[in-house]
Amino acid sequence: MEQGNTRSKFRRVCVFCGSNSGHRKVFSDAAIELGNELVNRRVDLVYGGGSVGLMGLISQRVYDGGCHVLGVIPKALMPLEISGQTVGEVRTVTDMHERKAAMAREADAFIALPGGYGTMEELLEMITWAQLGIHKKPVGLLNVDGYYNCLLALFDNGVEEGFIKPGARHIVVSAPTAKELMTKMEQYTPFHEHVAPHESWEMEQLGNYPGQENAQ
Repeated sequence: MEQGNTRSKFRRVCVFCGSNSGHRKVFSDAAIELGNELVNRRVDLVYGGGSVGLMGLISQRVYDGGCHVLGVIPKALMPLEISGQTVGEVRTVTDMHERKAAMAREADAFIALPGGYGTMEELLEMITWAQLGIHKKPVGLLNVDGYYNCLLALFDNGVEEGFIKPGARHIVVSAPTAKELMTKMEQYTPFHEHVAPHESWEMEQLGNYPGQENAQ
């Protein structure tokens, strides 16, 4: 039954999640389950740096499992999102833009757990960057107990109404469990048409899909 410690093609995964835990235990359980899955696959964590809510749960679990944890947090949010002892390495930045850019640079893939406006904004920015060709990394949605059903339906409606291209809809990989999501993300290959070529962006590159580092 043991899957063993299977090495993932991802060295580091960035997880976006809430600084609250939600009203139901299913959300906390999902954060711990994702933490366990990262540990089992020996994947390090990049996250928003907080020690409260789902952020605190997953970071503690990954750290306790012996993997590296990097938290990236704006100075202004430290009093709100850090309580007690910090976990792993904490990098302080000046603002939210710098936070997202740093997290994106450090990670090979992105996963969103349930969260509020901030989590959804981070998720949507990574989807948009993939569509624009700024990065070629998988973007996963852990759809715990149908939490993101309405958001996924909105994306489908965007395709139907002609605002999202069908190929771009496949940027988002979703699954109800951490194990299923990680498996789907491992198998993901970017195939949609980018708005602009990856190489044309005059900015610090955020990297290719793992395994494509030497691709032209």
